[in-house]
Amino acid sequence: MLLVAVAAVRVSSRSGLPSLLVYLGIGVAMGVDGIGHLSFSNAELTQVIGYAALVVILAEGGLGTSWKEMRPALPSAAALALAGVAVSVGVTASAAHYLAGLEWRQALIIGAVVSSTDAAAVFSVLRRVPLPSRITGTLEAESGFNDAPVVILVVAFCTAGPIEHWYVLIGEILLELAIGAAIGLAIGWLGALGLRHVALPASGLYPIAVLAIATTAYAAGSMAHGSGFLAVYLCALVLGNAKLPHAPATRGFADGLGWIAQIGMFVLLGLLVTPHELAKDVLPALVIGLVLTAVARPLSVFVSLAPFRRPWREQALMSWAGLRGAVPIILATIPMVAGVRGSERLFNIVFILVVVYTLVQGPTLPWLARRLGLGDRAEAADLGVESAPLERLRGHLLSVAVPEHSRMHGVEVSELRLPTGAAVTLVVRDGRSFVPTPSTLLQRGDELLVVATDPVRDSAEERLRAVGRGGKLAGWLGTSGKEE
Repeated sequence: MLLVAVAAVRVSSRSGLPSLLVYLGIGVAMGVDGIGHLSFSNAELTQVIGYAALVVILAEGGLGTSWKEMRPALPSAAALALAGVAVSVGVTASAAHYLAGLEWRQALIIGAVVSSTDAAAVFSVLRRVPLPSRITGTLEAESGFNDAPVVILVVAFCTAGPIEHWYVLIGEILLELAIGAAIGLAIGWLGALGLRHVALPASGLYPIAVLAIATTAYAAGSMAHGSGFLAVYLCALVLGNAKLPHAPATRGFADGLGWIAQIGMFVLLGLLVTPHELAKDVLPALVIGLVLTAVARPLSVFVSLAPFRRPWREQALMSWAGLRGAVPIILATIPMVAGVRGSERLFNIVFILVVVYTLVQGPTLPWLARRLGLGDRAEAADLGVESAPLERLRGHLLSVAVPEHSRMHGVEVSELRLPTGAAVTLVVRDGRSFVPTPSTLLQRGDELLVVATDPVRDSAEERLRAVGRGGKLAGWLGTSGKEE
């Protein structure tokens, strides 16, 4: 299954489809109506494994999100994750009740379930589309934030008995978000502080430690009656931007673990569905999905971003980029576990909706970005800097990769103007390594080995990043190498 899933990534990447559809297809093929004839109906186990996989996916997304891109997008992302979700739930639930004939309780559940954009789908698609950083930052932050309020809403709607006071529900949502955010940021900061000052005996331990810290944030947030999903995302965001030792290796490890989580989660969700029971729910799913995609999502984007005066082209793209994926299907297991009447039908509707509209939105997103004039992002590429601590020697080895569009190309080693206590000791070019002279010209694709003492480690990295962004005149022209 793993080999087939890995091979299928190649197919999905060429077609522009999120790989989740391939994995769901593998699960359906293994299921009761497929070639595997496996009978699986344990919604509770699916929910538990889905939550665990979502923790890993959110951690991987946080580790790979740039704080520089995300910081300006925080207010708009928060508005989309709160006000946008509320608008989307209201509009979609009304459509489910009046157009699809669902009871109000079922309509509210399905409105909440499908109002969350999926982190895995958004991360996988957007990182292949060259969009401006303000758009990708907003969409990635939204997908990391909106799981938390949606989970709270779905659980509340599935609880037996009416919701007496809406303002109490809103207060609970805000309180859980605040607790989760505080715990996630605190654990992330403490974890980064510890990893930067304690040299572990093997480089392979750093990725394990980072993922363990992020998982601890989820556990602590949930045990404190806060949002564990928000806690793990913010914790991973802090860790991913903290310039930890062996950061590229950590991101690679998290990326691989995220793929395994996606494969397991989607295959299990495909097993849970019974294809021969889907036919009668195709029309309601298409109607609800059409209202969600064409009305609820654009309206939620327009209302949420109205105070920020974002250009209409950006709003149009963000409306279409509200990708659904595994998260709505996982959330659809909550009413099944809670014993809500008609929950199997809700699960089928959500499954069909996700598959059909992901097939429509995923492949067309790059085309729409180009049509709106938002498909090119001409920015100087940041350097890939990996750090390894030399605890006994009181220094650091910085491994620096010069990417294709870096302005470090054509700069002499002496023009780097590194602080005293830092020096370029080795250059690897076209598979050949040599010791550079002060007049050596750096080129695209070079890998540099920089030795820096503890006191100047941070300033050396800042200077290298500044040159990568602004060239040899960085500093004089105001170009900074700090992580903003």
